[in-house]
Amino acid sequence: MKYGFVIDNRKCIGCHACTTACKSEHQVPVGVNRTWVKQVEKGEFPNTRRLFSVMRCNHCTDAPCVEICPVEALFFRDDGIVDFDKDRCIGCKSCMQACPYDALYIDPDTHTAAKCNYCAHRVDVGLEPACVNVCPEEAIISGDMEDPDSKITQLLSRQQVKVRKPEKGTVPNLFYIDADDASLNPTATETSDNYMWSSQSMGVGHFTKEAEKMAFSNGDVIDALMKAEASDTAGAVAKNGPAKSVDVLMGNKARRVYDVADKGILWGWEVSAYVWTKAIAAGAFLVPFLAWAFGFAEVNATAQWLGLGIGILFLAITGALLVMDLDRPDRFLSVLLRPQWNSWLTKGGYAITIYGGLLTLLAAAAWFGWKGLETPVMWLTAITAVVVAIYTAFLFAQAKGRDFWQSPTLSIHMLVHSFMAGAAVFGILSLFVESGAHWLPFLKNVMLVGIVVNLFTMLIELTTTHSTNDAKRTVDMILKGRYKNKFWGGVLLFGNLIPLLILFFMGTNAAMLAAAGAIVLIGIYLVEDIWVEAPQRIPLS
Repeated sequence: MKYGFVIDNRKCIGCHACTTACKSEHQVPVGVNRTWVKQVEKGEFPNTRRLFSVMRCNHCTDAPCVEICPVEALFFRDDGIVDFDKDRCIGCKSCMQACPYDALYIDPDTHTAAKCNYCAHRVDVGLEPACVNVCPEEAIISGDMEDPDSKITQLLSRQQVKVRKPEKGTVPNLFYIDADDASLNPTATETSDNYMWSSQSMGVGHFTKEAEKMAFSNGDVIDALMKAEASDTAGAVAKNGPAKSVDVLMGNKARRVYDVADKGILWGWEVSAYVWTKAIAAGAFLVPFLAWAFGFAEVNATAQWLGLGIGILFLAITGALLVMDLDRPDRFLSVLLRPQWNSWLTKGGYAITIYGGLLTLLAAAAWFGWKGLETPVMWLTAITAVVVAIYTAFLFAQAKGRDFWQSPTLSIHMLVHSFMAGAAVFGILSLFVESGAHWLPFLKNVMLVGIVVNLFTMLIELTTTHSTNDAKRTVDMILKGRYKNKFWGGVLLFGNLIPLLILFFMGTNAAMLAAAGAIVLIGIYLVEDIWVEAPQRIPLS
């Protein structure tokens, strides 16, 4: 048994009855939707067409939202329906990043994730989903795709169908008859937060001040759009005559005329900051460990205690930032107590916990003189620190909705940042504490090598041929779009080239190391902020 949907676009009239029925059936709050109808206008006057596409969860056979969820709040039923348990959800928004179809949202009442669940409670008693029952044109067909006598199976065997984003490999079970890429492909049309008759102008994520200024009430949006349309029409008629006025307004490009609002930046500054603090927490141990393990420099007792103390402190800050970013912070322990082991958020939570425990054990061993524990625990802690440094790269890779995060070099990027951050912190502290033999030259070399490797890694990430348009658009946004000044001026020039020059030409002394270290830390935060935020600006639906 395997349930699925067919949307017959030959019949859909864009009445939004399915949206209304879904809201009524599940008491979906205003401003969010489990099902909605996207409308796109396409063509050149007089040959124009309005396309209607019903959007919702695709109930994928290989659903990335199920894999990434750290607490099994999302799960597969035996009949193929992807269902969810709001009583388990911690509001981490990982599922929203993983879904390539923008099907999930945060319920403003429960602060947990929600989505279309195929009206599983109706299916269990032999009824069809509410949207299927209410559709006046029978444009939505549901049923068991493994039943050869079902209507959906017969339609799929006779009609040519399309799915959204087949390249994602999720094997979606939502099919469209007479589909048009202008409607199904989210990058084929420009998005906006201000659609006529939209129920909201902003989503649930983080928004910039500029976006907040653009948010109007429904009445203001409608009034502004009507005035703008009247003005554009008048200008087009005056210039081209009535016969060509519609052509001027529409042009050859498809445009959205109705859609739901953008959800905004789901993972905001808290995630950028936690990646930064996590790099410091891991690097604070890895840098002195590198000197100790390979004899590059003498690590005195002061450096050892500083490494342990900074590691524990920034690890605690990392945990606090992670909890802050949850929409249900009261349930954060569920990651450890109800783990879903396929999720890298779960693995990362345990890695952070174990790393903190090992740092504490090393501190206890140093305090009480347990010499026999030092060597094996140091190596075990170093391995755990590397996992802590890079696990977020694997978590981002599970977020299949964001193509730029699928880079194979992201783990190298994060590991290098940890060594750079650790050396930078010790460089700043060298102003205030005595160091062992060769310690300052060692820190200088770690930062120098780290900056060079970091520049090379960014070069690969930004110049390697990307396989998808979404990834290419993200790169363009970084290099030539809204992030270009922050990248070229903040990341490349200030955060990497200036400290590189300081370290290379200014010799080895505490003041120069401290200056370079402070700049390096700022540069690391800037690049993490861009890498986290930019991919989230690509529309998914």
